[in-house]
Amino acid sequence: MTERIRTASLPRGAGAEIDESARKVLRNTWNLLAMTLLFSAAMGYVAMTQGWPYPGVLLTLAGYFGLLFLTVALRNSAWGLLSVFALTGFMGATFGPIVNSYLSAFSNGHELVIAAFGATAIAFVGLSAFAMTTRRDFSFLGPFLFVGILVAFLAGLGAIFFEMSALGLAVSVMFAVLMCGLILYQTQQIVRGGERNYIMATVTLFVSIYNLFSSLLHLFGFLMGED
Repeated sequence: MTERIRTASLPRGAGAEIDESARKVLRNTWNLLAMTLLFSAAMGYVAMTQGWPYPGVLLTLAGYFGLLFLTVALRNSAWGLLSVFALTGFMGATFGPIVNSYLSAFSNGHELVIAAFGATAIAFVGLSAFAMTTRRDFSFLGPFLFVGILVAFLAGLGAIFFEMSALGLAVSVMFAVLMCGLILYQTQQIVRGGERNYIMATVTLFVSIYNLFSSLLHLFGFLMGED
């Protein structure tokens, strides 16, 4: 959500062609992303089966930003890998109770979770493939994404603390759109040489997927949830 979004000057005609350096970063990013998604899902499953309570907004944000800043600081060392798993595992553990709440609150809770997961997977694969093949330059999205995510984050806090359900839905729509843009932007940054640290690329894509999934789950719960 608050990752540093960087732009890069792109070579003329860049698009479908990926040099070996970018290919290596992309391969390392996808491998690490796959492992962190599996680890996060496992931690979420443990939290669900063990009935862990949701730690609350403040503790969740403190843990997220603390581990995020730690990962940024360690991004150029092997310890950065450990920090990535700590961050993604924590996010999975805190999301498990949220999924449990949907399963218990709606008779079709399982269908909602599966639908949100499927839509997230389709969006990620489609946007990543498009970013890797298009010749269109999306580097201009960087500043807009940074501002948009900051606004959506602050609006989300307002919706939580002031219990404004309508604003919460609007924030979910904003985050769904912004995270799609961030997936497109970050993938193209890797392909075109704007991102050379696969640890930070992994964190950005993981957070994008996490927020997209949670936003879609919220929207599907509102639109299709059955008591």
